[in-house]
Amino acid sequence: MNKAITDGIVFTPPAFANGLGVWSAGDGTPGSPTYDGSGTGVFVPADADFGGCLEILKVTATQKLRYMGQTPLLPGCYLQIRARVKAISGPLPKVRIAAWAGAAGDTHVPGVVEQGPVTQLSGYGTVHEITAIVGTGRRPGVDMPWGVAALYGHFGLDIEGANGALVRVDDIEITDVTGVFLREMISIVDVRDFGAVGDGVTDDSAAFEAADQAAGGRRVYVPQGVYHLAENTSMASEMDFEGTVTMPDDKMLLLTKNFDLPAYINAFGDEMLAFKKAFQALLNNSDHESLDMGGRKISVNAPIDMAAAVPNKKSGFSTRRIIRNGQFDVKSSSAWDTETFTSVATYNPNDRTRLTNVANVANIPVGALVQGSGVGREIYVRSKNEGAGEITLNAPIYDAAGTQTFTFVSFKYLLDFSEFDTLRKFGMEEIEFQCNGRCSAIRLAPAGSTFAISNCFISRPRDRGITSIGIGCQGMLIDNCQFLSREESFNVSDRTSIAVNTNANDLKLRHNRVVRFLHFAVVGGTNNMILGNHFFQGDRIPQGVRSAGLVMIGTYNSSTISENYVDNCFVEWTNERDANPVYTAGFSFSSMTISDNIFYSSEVAPWFSCIVIRPYGAGHFLNGVIVAGNKFRSANGSIDRAERVDTTFADLNNTAHRNVMFQNNTFHGVTAKVENPLRIRHAQGTAAQAWAISSQGRLPFGGRARSCDAVTALGPLTNGFGAAVYAAPYVQLEQDAGAQAIRLRWPQAVRGEVSAIMRMER
Repeated sequence: MNKAITDGIVFTPPAFANGLGVWSAGDGTPGSPTYDGSGTGVFVPADADFGGCLEILKVTATQKLRYMGQTPLLPGCYLQIRARVKAISGPLPKVRIAAWAGAAGDTHVPGVVEQGPVTQLSGYGTVHEITAIVGTGRRPGVDMPWGVAALYGHFGLDIEGANGALVRVDDIEITDVTGVFLREMISIVDVRDFGAVGDGVTDDSAAFEAADQAAGGRRVYVPQGVYHLAENTSMASEMDFEGTVTMPDDKMLLLTKNFDLPAYINAFGDEMLAFKKAFQALLNNSDHESLDMGGRKISVNAPIDMAAAVPNKKSGFSTRRIIRNGQFDVKSSSAWDTETFTSVATYNPNDRTRLTNVANVANIPVGALVQGSGVGREIYVRSKNEGAGEITLNAPIYDAAGTQTFTFVSFKYLLDFSEFDTLRKFGMEEIEFQCNGRCSAIRLAPAGSTFAISNCFISRPRDRGITSIGIGCQGMLIDNCQFLSREESFNVSDRTSIAVNTNANDLKLRHNRVVRFLHFAVVGGTNNMILGNHFFQGDRIPQGVRSAGLVMIGTYNSSTISENYVDNCFVEWTNERDANPVYTAGFSFSSMTISDNIFYSSEVAPWFSCIVIRPYGAGHFLNGVIVAGNKFRSANGSIDRAERVDTTFADLNNTAHRNVMFQNNTFHGVTAKVENPLRIRHAQGTAAQAWAISSQGRLPFGGRARSCDAVTALGPLTNGFGAAVYAAPYVQLEQDAGAQAIRLRWPQAVRGEVSAIMRMER
């Protein structure tokens, strides 16, 4: 910036050769004395050093020289006053630049510095250059800071010392030196000023950090070019990228001032690379707990290996970190193609989670889905030992003892954390995963805890929404998310996708909306809380099949399923991950609470049920199970029961149930209104000593009438002659076919009406 160039302002006063009438021996104000004819000043036309110059005889304590013209002083403009002087004879004086500061109305500006640094002339004939800088701002290097009240100045010299000195002064120059302060004025530091080359080859990391240190709160500017940063580079200043940077995969760019994804996109130019580098910085930067994606959409054309992006943290990371506020958009690419492998392997139920003698184990990817005879749902390769030819599974399999050919299906995931050994306290908030039917969304690390995802959309995953291949789902939190299936238009029998699977304990699934997957969640582990979700899985086929919305795996399953809207699907409880599924000891199917849910179905087959227990081995029973406060409704066709046992593999042991509560539910379009305890009202029309009272199939899960809590006569009991009889019966339990009735035995034949409360457990 130079006002002489940009605005045509002339700052330098006229040469002395043009006359001394404009040069004052006072302040330079109108009416002050001039050197023209003063006798103390004379123009010397041919000085050996200066050419034309002014010769001044010092006759006062401070001999002044001021240009009487008003040299303008503009805000943000800095002027340098420069003069060359030499002593000719007499005492050697001191000389400095001096001025008079003028304000509006040609008034003087009080209280400002009007003199520059003093220079002692050292000898006769020696030329000294005297300078000072004046400006409105108080900056380092400004000798006379005048503020915004000063509009102009009368500039020149002061000569001090003993009188009688004879001094010659060359023509005074006033120049705009604002450019000296330009870097400070516009708050930008250019990395090129510190040695950055920007040729894509030269290591510019030291130049970047030097610019950062010099910035002092200003922005660091990266002009056009490609800047190679060969070392870890930490920038504490706000960055302004016009050019881009390149780095090795294992080197980090830490933008601690403007740490967000848009800044990294500006830095690297490529969205996927920028996300990886920003994630790398997130796990290596203690200044920030979260990465804000800034609402940006990232186009992704290949799986993002999250551990590979942070190679120094692959062994584990346990400090809270969050990624939030953005969108991933998956583009078409062969990199998303599912890979399938087959291999012969051996399974021993006593070594519950291991396959041994695995052929071609090196070809089988960690995280692959395992399929084979006797293999349950959502069994994955957690790890492998190539040297030993072994694979570790995320869970046992129920009926695969011996050697067989297994199939390993490797889905591709948008964000893949599976190469971390451990990942704890990591979360994602307000992100949309647009899988576009091309890939799955998230694969968790094999170990870790409290992975959290909230207020996110997982849209149209090809195979899976969130996959756990180990215990990285311990304490996982999934809240307020939407899972939208790519199979929404498919019939239920054609669907294969699953929104969530888990293996470890303490899952929290809360207030999510899940649309037409094969299953909403396949849940292993215990102590889970599944609250307030709406998941629906119907299709347009009249009396069509329905799949499980929730698959709860594990006999001791102290989970709470409450306040959900279970729409055209059901809750299935299985033990398909028991390597030895036949009951021998333990609690069996126990400790689950299913309460206050809406179970709704439409146009389903009569045999459809809302709660299904599926034992994979004989001998199991219910133990401490609560089903209460639910609303069961079937529209456009009734169903036989709200609950049932799937006996494909085994039935429950109905002689062993304990502490089952199935009560305070409502039933609409359901034939069997089941309860336990079950209250039955029985009217005996003819006098008899034995009254058979059937449970009418209303004990849950085909339970037997194994106890009777009370029998109450409703009105008088009478004999065959109509006389009142005062008697009490004893009860015979588990009567008739299926043992689902009781029999009251009276001391004599009576008739009347009673209310009996029977139970399926003792």
